[in-house]
Amino acid sequence: MKERYAIYGTGGFAREVLGPLRAATSVVSEAHGCPEIVFIDDDIEKQNTRVQDIDVVSYEWARENKFNICIAISDHIIRKNIAEICVNDNLSFFSVISDNLKSYQNVFIGPGSIICDNVLIATDVTIGSHFHANYYSYVAHDCVIGDFVTFAPRVCCNGSVRIGDGAYVGTGAFLKQGISIGDEAVIGMGAVVTKDVAPKTTVVGNPARPIPQR
Repeated sequence: MKERYAIYGTGGFAREVLGPLRAATSVVSEAHGCPEIVFIDDDIEKQNTRVQDIDVVSYEWARENKFNICIAISDHIIRKNIAEICVNDNLSFFSVISDNLKSYQNVFIGPGSIICDNVLIATDVTIGSHFHANYYSYVAHDCVIGDFVTFAPRVCCNGSVRIGDGAYVGTGAFLKQGISIGDEAVIGMGAVVTKDVAPKTTVVGNPARPIPQR
């Protein structure tokens, strides 16, 4: 039986995931025939079309045909809600990990994660499920990263950083060694974070400061 992979989403990031997935499944293709890959989209108008020569299907169709799922949607709340539905439907998750990821000893990456090209994950790092690491980001030694965390491109996460569930780290942000980022915190693009960030707080600037609440 062919392996079946469904990328949930058809947006820009989902389409970027297709290349690494094809590369990662090339060995399977040679041994057992080409694996079946589809996109899932909840928009009825997009279903039964093709994106980059790949069929777009409904979630219900993918569920009935027992596809493995990887959720390529940046919003952590949507990602979490979809993951909970998949778990309830007894579907399995797969990770898309670029073949040029550099990582060393004692690195654990949870299921359903997406690791893009030119990412470095150093050593003694624990990462939760459904993590997204975009191009040229790095995670240094002894970091602990929660579930449904998103790194935009070129995030610099230095050693011994703790990041809570659902946090978002913007493009080019710099996280100082040893700090903690709370659940669902948002780190703005280019922010230089030198102090702990409380849960559900947005920080911007250099040095990063919270945006005042209205």
